[in-house]
Amino acid sequence: MNFLPENIEAYAEEHSMPEPKILQELQRETWQKVLQPRMLSGHFQGRLLSLISKLKSPTHILEIGTYTGYSALCLAEGLQTEGQLHTIDKNEELEEMQTKYFEKSGKASQIFQHIGNALDIIPSLNIQFDLVFIDADKMNYKNYFDLALPLCNPGALILSDNVLWSGKVVEDINPKDKDTLALIDYNKYINQHEAVESVLLPIRDGLTLTRVK
Repeated sequence: MNFLPENIEAYAEEHSMPEPKILQELQRETWQKVLQPRMLSGHFQGRLLSLISKLKSPTHILEIGTYTGYSALCLAEGLQTEGQLHTIDKNEELEEMQTKYFEKSGKASQIFQHIGNALDIIPSLNIQFDLVFIDADKMNYKNYFDLALPLCNPGALILSDNVLWSGKVVEDINPKDKDTLALIDYNKYINQHEAVESVLLPIRDGLTLTRVK
């Protein structure tokens, strides 16, 4: 769900950086071949991810939730020359598409794909990160945050996607809707966390920008 009127969102896209050709190709193939293509970050949010990464100029990036690789490529645009992006996804069926576009981008040598359970993989990474992007199963957002935080350098940025969850976080909640309940808990948790400072941006489906103190 997008929270801006369609004409305002279209105007914002038209007056933001153009989407690189390789991401246009990846977006088309995702919509043609993959279930739930709305999971893509898309042009507007993708350009925001790219700009944040370029401003931060990270040496190491952690992405939790690769999907088809769109957001990874956006984040990789800001990597330092010798930098690395570690991206985790449990769906091995998408690995081939990810790899194809990582290689086409010229960034394949800097992008490390991890297939499996992020809760197991994150603790095994002996790396300090400058930028983290959380965009996986909502039930584990809090767990992902708690695992990633000790691996973050001071001043690192943590981005959390889908935090407005189609507006469900401000609606009457079905007690059986565990994803919405988890996101409400997560949003409150990081907003009150003493080790970070956060701002929730109503971009696309909600994106929280968090800075590690």
